[in-house]
Amino acid sequence: MLKKILLTTLLILPPLSAQDAKPEDRNDVNTAAKPGDMMADSPIQFPAKGALPAKFPPDLKAQSFPTETDYFISSSPCRSLAQIEQIQAAMPDGKFHVPGNDWNHLTRTLQLLTEGGELRLLALGDSIVNDTMRSGWVAKLSHAYPKAQIETTLYVRGGGNCGHFKQEDRIAKNVLPRKPHLVLIGGISQRGIDDTREVIRQLRAGLPEVEILLFTGTFGTTDPRNPEALSQAPHSGTGTYGKELQSLAAETSCAYLDMTTPWSQYVISTGLHPHHFYRDAVHANALGEQILSKILIRFLSMES
Repeated sequence: MLKKILLTTLLILPPLSAQDAKPEDRNDVNTAAKPGDMMADSPIQFPAKGALPAKFPPDLKAQSFPTETDYFISSSPCRSLAQIEQIQAAMPDGKFHVPGNDWNHLTRTLQLLTEGGELRLLALGDSIVNDTMRSGWVAKLSHAYPKAQIETTLYVRGGGNCGHFKQEDRIAKNVLPRKPHLVLIGGISQRGIDDTREVIRQLRAGLPEVEILLFTGTFGTTDPRNPEALSQAPHSGTGTYGKELQSLAAETSCAYLDMTTPWSQYVISTGLHPHHFYRDAVHANALGEQILSKILIRFLSMES
């Protein structure tokens, strides 16, 4: 089973442009076409196309699964514990606070983590969700809960949001057969709470006991050093979207995590320009991915 857990995809999608949003899905935060105001004082020169060379390419071999054009299904994590420790050792120290997890809507997840058994986890979303999973945080979760056998699937699309995943029986065809115990839904490309509500409905129609974690966005082109701008970003947990998503979580008995706030806290506390954690104008580099890993591990820790 451990071998199964560690099968991954080297989802450095060629050369990451495959994870950029299609023209009809682009907005200010999910494409490098509008690089944002962080470029004004950025010490980093990004390539005109593509991303900076990866200093820490994922060190585990890929396993990907056939699906339709523009969508990607793969296993996760994508990094070994040894590589994760190497990356985190290279990170500047940062401080952040993660709201406590009361586990009220993750009771079966907690039981499987602590008492043992197979925990099937599936992450759904866009390139930011892809980066979150590529951080290898699931390997850290397995290490924290050694009794659990965690099998993880990543189902993403460039610019992917619940408006895409609710269509053409994608949930029924690509998610329900995998029978996940826990589904994570996030990213910076969501366009409306109603789309997320519909995906939750489809998930619960096929898997009545499935547990769901809704989380807000990180990265994109909005400057985390500007609280007002960040609150206005359409994916942010610090503004209207965060309030609406939290309300939806309560309405549908899902867990909720504002990732925006701890991410911005970490970046700001280092005293570095945010682009030190980016590989292009939108996406995280390996250091930025580990910020997201730290947040999720903290949230799913018994110490939360």
